[in-house]
Amino acid sequence: ALAEPSAGYIQAYPPGVRENGGQYAHAAVWALMAQAAQAKTLADPGPALDLAWQTFVQLSPAHRAAHPTQGPVYGLEPYVMAGDIYTAAPWVGRGGWSWYTGAAAWLHRAALESILGLQLDALTLRVTPGLPSHWPQARVVLRRKVGTLELQLLRISVDAALALAAADGQGLRVLQPGEALAWADLAAEARFVVPLGEAA
Repeated sequence: ALAEPSAGYIQAYPPGVRENGGQYAHAAVWALMAQAAQAKTLADPGPALDLAWQTFVQLSPAHRAAHPTQGPVYGLEPYVMAGDIYTAAPWVGRGGWSWYTGAAAWLHRAALESILGLQLDALTLRVTPGLPSHWPQARVVLRRKVGTLELQLLRISVDAALALAAADGQGLRVLQPGEALAWADLAAEARFVVPLGEAA
């Protein structure tokens, strides 16, 4: 039944579709970013970071499309973010509005900032990773006008990172999580290892 007075075009959508009760992608990505930020304040962030990763996987079109049961229902391209995911029968899990949403840029930011932990501004870079517990490492390569910056995020102790850097012989340096790197001070080719502590 249509509402009176009319709520407008939203009434044309079936229940659970788009603004009429669907999982709207923008808000879901912001929730993922909040989960990761909150996790980093906890004494044991592991379970909360795992939850943030699970949220990322649910939103990621590549992960959703590749899932054996969710993929066929999702029905969208694996390389395009859905604007919303339907929540009411018979369309539960179906993606809508691909090629439409700005949430794709937010999901990209969530991957770079909330999970990999990159915090860039005009003068500095900081890395405060929020990797899920099943990731022993991650590698980030930033291509800059003047060269390349490589960050190896490893679940090792600071002592192990120092030993790795000393044995490397190619300019690998240790960067502590949260430590500021000044862009102006970086060599054209810069390599860092970021120790995240031993795996649990």
